[in-house]
Amino acid sequence: MTEEGPGLARFYLPLTLAVLLLVILTLVVEFAAPARALPSFARQTGQPCGTCHTDFAGLTPYGRRFKINGYTNGGGQYRTTLFPFDDSIDKQRPWVPPISMMATPGFTNLTVPQPADPFAPNNNITIPPLSFFWGGAITDHIGAFAQLTYDQEVPAVNIGANPFVHAWHWDNVDVRFADSTTLGKMNITYGITANNAPTVQDPWNTTPAWAFPYASSPFWPGFGPAAPIIDGAFAQSVGSVGGYAYINDLIYLETTVYRTLSPSAQNALGVDPTGLPGLFNAAPYWRAAFEPHWGPHWLEVGTFGMIANVHPFVGPFNATLPSATPLTPFDTSTFPQTDKFTDIGFDAQYQYQGSNFWFTLRGTYIHEQQKLDASFPLGLAANLTNELNEARAYASLAYGNDNRVVLTGQYFNTWGSPLLAADTKGWIAEIAYIPFVTSFSPGWPWFNVRVGLQYTWYEQFAGTSVGASENSWRCDETGSKSGEGRNENNTAWRRRSFAVDGICVCCGSRDPAGSTAGRDSSIHLDQLLCRRAGRRRLG
Repeated sequence: MTEEGPGLARFYLPLTLAVLLLVILTLVVEFAAPARALPSFARQTGQPCGTCHTDFAGLTPYGRRFKINGYTNGGGQYRTTLFPFDDSIDKQRPWVPPISMMATPGFTNLTVPQPADPFAPNNNITIPPLSFFWGGAITDHIGAFAQLTYDQEVPAVNIGANPFVHAWHWDNVDVRFADSTTLGKMNITYGITANNAPTVQDPWNTTPAWAFPYASSPFWPGFGPAAPIIDGAFAQSVGSVGGYAYINDLIYLETTVYRTLSPSAQNALGVDPTGLPGLFNAAPYWRAAFEPHWGPHWLEVGTFGMIANVHPFVGPFNATLPSATPLTPFDTSTFPQTDKFTDIGFDAQYQYQGSNFWFTLRGTYIHEQQKLDASFPLGLAANLTNELNEARAYASLAYGNDNRVVLTGQYFNTWGSPLLAADTKGWIAEIAYIPFVTSFSPGWPWFNVRVGLQYTWYEQFAGTSVGASENSWRCDETGSKSGEGRNENNTAWRRRSFAVDGICVCCGSRDPAGSTAGRDSSIHLDQLLCRRAGRRRLG
């Protein structure tokens, strides 16, 4: 047998057994209100989930236009806004606030027990993440997707000792103004976006914030120890304002400027700033996409990017001093010098709508150039310059209208300068079942159901292939063990989750976010999950 043989056997055998368990025992049930398939959106539009989603939270062409239109499209049995200015709207219809709630109870078993304060070394039952949402119109031309999340238990060692440790925090937020006009024969939808994470406002699932997989585990090792800053490094730590235009249902253009919030503001919003590379004053972001479509075919090619001149925190430098102790407070002041990060991405997507299925292909590549003029002289980085690359290739078949089965596979690869120890690659496989897609589920439009199972297999992790493919089976969200030449990272993730929303106190569940080793797109809350790159390294 070849050297790859045992690795493939270890991958396919557990995966096959897991799928059988899923089908026979129906181990995971989730009543989901995804970040983009919230029941509040269904109530507002009067449309079932399948109108906007091929899968949760993968968007259809209609779903992308709903977002571009500022989350304001109506058509449901409820009034879109409390005080509509459009005289054509029936003001006698009731208005329901577009709020939702989600919870995700889960059980985790690790093949190799490991300390996980505040959790036990193994066999943990967890409830988080728990999220509350506003998803829908505010006025006729202003809408929002906003999330507040309870993420995980606070490690006991940090309680009372670390002022930046919080269980509650604001999560993905995108507030939009949108309107339309004509210029000659061109139809133009234009708008303003204010959001708190680069790419969270993007209509395509090819950019980092809403990419597959759509949910992640607190124990998940992720895509490796390093990621481009545009891929979650400053998520929920920035504020922004930008403008966009969608021309002739064909060309999408956007420019946005981001600025990091002050450490005190981040702390007040429940965000820990100490995991950031530092602070920046203004970082331009751009996006251009071309989406021709003919018949049932939709093709998108585009580019996006961001440039950030980051002032490093003094805290990491103070930690290198002989007088430093574990109790030394983190200094959130910054150095006047800056590290420059330039991220340029390219993406493509193809979607085909058959009579009873959706077929989707996606590809994304991001190149980051680092010039560490501040960190290198201070001894915080071993190289003055680094390069980092991230690539994803995704394929999905969503078969069936009602009783939809979704099969998804993704290859991921991160590589860069040797001292970054970033090289990580592997595969993700997922199967999901959605009983109500084009018809209305019982209790619609207050909740929906999804069943899913996800497995991640690593060929290489953090620069080494030694032990990278040794399986670690975990129920629900799962984690990693790395170090000492071993990376037991492979993940099988099963979970029960449900999501409901409305003005009543309800619970919901989430099974998504977008994490390779631990994110489960079976949850509609994928987009809700904060994908921070707090573990990034400077080489």
